[in-house]
Amino acid sequence: MITIRSASARGHANFGWLDSRHTFSFGNYYDPAHMGFGNLRVINEDNVAPGQGFPTHSHRDMEIISYVIDGALEHKDSIGNGSIIRPGDVQRMSAGSGISHSEYNAAQDSPVHFLQIWVLPEKQGIEPGYEQIYISPEEKQGKLRLVGSQDGRDGSVTIHQNINLYATQLTLGDQIDHKLEAHRLAWLQVVQGSLTLNGQALGQGDGAAIADGENLSIQGTSGNAEFLLFDMADA
Repeated sequence: MITIRSASARGHANFGWLDSRHTFSFGNYYDPAHMGFGNLRVINEDNVAPGQGFPTHSHRDMEIISYVIDGALEHKDSIGNGSIIRPGDVQRMSAGSGISHSEYNAAQDSPVHFLQIWVLPEKQGIEPGYEQIYISPEEKQGKLRLVGSQDGRDGSVTIHQNINLYATQLTLGDQIDHKLEAHRLAWLQVVQGSLTLNGQALGQGDGAAIADGENLSIQGTSGNAEFLLFDMADA
């Protein structure tokens, strides 16, 4: 079973410096029909103005993944990490027993556009942690490239949950097939471009909830389509 979550149906918040679209309930946006999916709790598509950002704030018991689409995001946290996240980078921060961090647009002349993703961890109170990897466009072209997993295999970041996170880029006509095993869920999020999922058209910002052991066929319908696929245990 596939259920489409269209980009236009998402929650929206605009604070001037931040323009954010919420796939699931977040902040002042509340929709009891969209509180998350499986262990996936947040997918926010954020655009942050030049030189602006999120001042230091705290989190607990959440796996937080940042995926930059365009621009550069500067990260600093209370366990000593500081980095710039750019397109191709995948960042995982485990909030665990408690962590504080800030996120700012690293540029003074252009916005930063990124996805902020929250995954519920398998257990609470773990030691906070941080990890960042770079995945080249070639590694994602026409294939499901594992970028996050429970065991950190194949050079992916470690996510403390039974989940496999894939990133893929497709050109026009490229096709990817994926078997969703029984008792697992999947969420597909279109990062940019357009594609079809089992014949259903999806565009930038659209998402799809997938269940019941579907055989997935994903085909690019634009010159440069990119998506994330979350294959996860049924919560």
